Amino acid sequence: MINVGVVGGTGYTGVELLRLLALHPDVVVKVVTSRAEKGLRVDSVYPNLRGFNELCFVEPSVDHLLSCDVVFFATPNATAMHMAGDLLAAGVKVIDLSADFRLRDVATWQQWYGAEHACPDLLAQAVYGLPETNREAIKTANLVANPGCYPTATQLGFLPLIKANAIDLSMLIADAKSGVSGAGRSASVTGLMSETGESFKAYGVSGHRHLPEIMQQLECVSNAPVSLTFTPHLVPMIRGIHATLYAPLQDTDLDLQALFENFYADEPFVDVLPAGAHPDTGDVRGTNRCQLAVHRPQGGRTVTVLSVIDNLVKGASGQAIQNMNIMFALDERAGLHQVGLYP
Repeated sequence: MINVGVVGGTGYTGVELLRLLALHPDVVVKVVTSRAEKGLRVDSVYPNLRGFNELCFVEPSVDHLLSCDVVFFATPNATAMHMAGDLLAAGVKVIDLSADFRLRDVATWQQWYGAEHACPDLLAQAVYGLPETNREAIKTANLVANPGCYPTATQLGFLPLIKANAIDLSMLIADAKSGVSGAGRSASVTGLMSETGESFKAYGVSGHRHLPEIMQQLECVSNAPVSLTFTPHLVPMIRGIHATLYAPLQDTDLDLQALFENFYADEPFVDVLPAGAHPDTGDVRGTNRCQLAVHRPQGGRTVTVLSVIDNLVKGASGQAIQNMNIMFALDERAGLHQVGLYP
């Protein structure tokens, strides 16, 4: 059995990790940390875990985590970087769900996240944890940077087109919408029910932190410069991301449906829907699946890709467990056999 620690067990991604790990056949959760809830039983804070987790929250410290084989950081940005180095030196693998290790260039990271990076030397060691593009590197990784939610949905939609050299990379558009859980569990005015209910708005139009991550990874795949207009929106639902992606086609004779079906034929968590389909965030709620549909409106020169995920699962905790499974040579689907919570 693999001994697991979860740092930041009281946020949405932390408790989602605990929910999914509770039924994982090859895992024992040994440590769950929280400064605010230190000393309390995990199942007293989250009664949905009664009967599955009898641990108490402890202070986040390296000493508490040394008994673990792998530690998940479900923490705010600029947290994991202060502990990751010591854990790695002690032989503990690290999977970071924050953005601390996603960007390769330290100056770019500091520009977008407004802090000095505490361990820039680890950026080169970190493996970007999108299994659909990086599975082989993840197998031997000690430090995995789990992708962001918007970047996951966006990359999975564009990847087949970029790999096939089918689109003009200078005019990519990602119009993405997220449920309010994407903002985390901390209280804020913008997250109030009276602010988000029956309302819909864009944000971060001048620049969102996920933009450099998406562009970095798309350029890694394309080996060419990418120009992307990325606009995120907040929608009045709890879970889910819907990304509508647009790009000019370079080859109008390409069979787009076959391209997507063949590209993802062996991927356990990417589901290409039949031609003409329109994926629904409700169909992937609670699962580690990404559902995709590809369209060519009016038979024109623009391809439209619809990509949906659960932002807390494939967009965060589920993908982190998928990465753990790969790192420890387990069945990649272990602990992730959920059916979507419909309706």
